[in-house]
Amino acid sequence: MRSHNKSSKRRFIAKSLIFLLVLAILGGVWFINKLMPVITGYPAKYLCSAIFTSERKQADVENLDLHFSFIKYVTNKVNYKERSVTSTFLWGKSKAIYRDGFGATLLNQSSDEQKLRAIKFPESIHPIYNPDTTLWPLGEIVPPIHPTEKLKNLKEQVIEKDAYGGNIFAFVILHKGLPVVEGYKSGFNSKTRLLGWSMAKSFTNTLAGTMVQKGLIDERKPTGLTAWENDERKNITLDDLMRMESGLQWNEGYGSRTDVTSMLYAERDFAQYAFSKPKEQKPGDKWLYSSGSTNIVNYVMRQQFDNDDAYYKYSYQALFNKIGMSRAILEVDPTGTLVGSSYIYASARDYARYALLHLQNGEFNGQQILPTDWIKKITTPTKDSNGIYGSCFWLNKSKYLKDVPTDAYSCNGHDGQRIFIIPSLDLAVVILGYSPKPNNVIDYNSLLKDVIDSI
Repeated sequence: MRSHNKSSKRRFIAKSLIFLLVLAILGGVWFINKLMPVITGYPAKYLCSAIFTSERKQADVENLDLHFSFIKYVTNKVNYKERSVTSTFLWGKSKAIYRDGFGATLLNQSSDEQKLRAIKFPESIHPIYNPDTTLWPLGEIVPPIHPTEKLKNLKEQVIEKDAYGGNIFAFVILHKGLPVVEGYKSGFNSKTRLLGWSMAKSFTNTLAGTMVQKGLIDERKPTGLTAWENDERKNITLDDLMRMESGLQWNEGYGSRTDVTSMLYAERDFAQYAFSKPKEQKPGDKWLYSSGSTNIVNYVMRQQFDNDDAYYKYSYQALFNKIGMSRAILEVDPTGTLVGSSYIYASARDYARYALLHLQNGEFNGQQILPTDWIKKITTPTKDSNGIYGSCFWLNKSKYLKDVPTDAYSCNGHDGQRIFIIPSLDLAVVILGYSPKPNNVIDYNSLLKDVIDSI
């Protein structure tokens, strides 16, 4: 009898363990399946842009930028003839395609690749000047610069020794309108287009500013979105969206399947996904960082044009060509709206030119590109942000950079992308590379302190 009871107990324990194991496996499969659009979509899109926009080598990108979490186990196949990347992991697969002018676009189940490839970017976007034969700041001919020994040593510390942490690909110090220091790691140069990630939000703000200057939009008025016309969201303004105080529900976390990762890697229409979110707060009451908000702004701006050719030309005619950023690319989602939250590619010099525009109060090469009060507006702290955020720009009002003047403000992007603008010193610093949290971050305060001490 005892032997029978022991045998029954062992069978019960075995069945229980098998049951728990099956549950664990099913749970793991559910978790991975939920993340699958990100696991395969992220490397497909990232690598497609890196190879065909930034002209980087596949192995270099995979061994550095894509060497983390599940992403490092993904298999990426690059088709150079059709300019695409297909990424696979277990049962998951994603594909991104490159198109001239549009950059890389991640396809999803509802995307028609042939129709997307049939859409052509306007050809008449090129500037009337030749950048290679035009003087700085509009062109690439930079006057001879003789940096001090301090500045030479600083560049060496940043580029060759990674002395401030991170992995910096490109580094530019702009002082009194000139690039007094310019450094690049091997494989990168002054013409390499580099990803700015969320620095794109600042460019969204600037494009909005040019449209305000031309009387095309009023950032203080409601967006006019038809999807919001019958509820309280109808009162949300473009300024609310750019200040991240719209009151819309949003999750900006990057460690799992969240609103931002779903938008970027699982949705066809980024703006629609964002403006479908319910209102949780009254506009202006709560600061909540949201990539979705800036994509709504880009959607609203798109609606102001008669056709998409005019929309795509606008960023070049109103901004990029006027400040010497003729090679910059703002990528689009599958519906064709600029991804003004995340996907801008430009050279380090281009980003320095953008800083110069702001140091000159929105004026460049004799033209007032932004309203004269625009810089003051974007650097005025948003009410609930504790002094760290203005309108699509990060502020140093709270002295989070303790050795940097309080008038400093910046464009911040994922993995360590920065454009620091310090008006009181007529100074800007551009930092681009791959410097992910939490183990490879840059000590920006120490770096900027040394920059200030060296100029």
